[in-house]
Amino acid sequence: MEKRNYQREMEEEIKALQGRRPRLLLHSCCGPCSSAVIERLAAHFDLTIYFYNPNIEPEEEYAHRLSEQIRLLSLLPAGASLLPCPYDHEAFQAFAERMADAPEGGERCLSCFALRLDETARAAKSHGFEYFTTTLSVSPHKNAENLNRIGRAAGEKHGVKYLMADFKKKNGYLRSLELSKEYDLYRQDYCGCLYSIPRKE
Repeated sequence: MEKRNYQREMEEEIKALQGRRPRLLLHSCCGPCSSAVIERLAAHFDLTIYFYNPNIEPEEEYAHRLSEQIRLLSLLPAGASLLPCPYDHEAFQAFAERMADAPEGGERCLSCFALRLDETARAAKSHGFEYFTTTLSVSPHKNAENLNRIGRAAGEKHGVKYLMADFKKKNGYLRSLELSKEYDLYRQDYCGCLYSIPRKE
């Protein structure tokens, strides 16, 4: 089976807009990853950022990453607002503790993606957004096939369009590194949850 080209699918969806700028709720995993994605989407959508990341711990780390997201939005020439959301770590821990030994990128991560994208889809529907998507695929460590499958299912559940994407394409990750350096953004050294930190033997 031929591998799907999510970058092309996104471009075709944007082309079909014919210059119309619908509202899009962008789930952001962090400021650095969102930088290149905002730059890419701002010309086509009225963007709002949704920083829903209950996986991040400790709470001080969450607050630091959120403050960097807010600072980035104040610096970027492309406009985007922030839709506030709670730090709901209990929602993540409800399933993560029993998956503590799962390998990075495995069942625990897929469940984490599903939690975050389902909440983003719910918020998008509740606040009248036409589209939603996530910055997660800009990372070379994230599988776009999994993310788009999970995002599409969340969109169908809540009745809002999921924008298929693979933001690492066309040097998206490289661009996020460039923008992070330009704006002196804090780049964390682990994904978010403490389970993602390699254990010392």
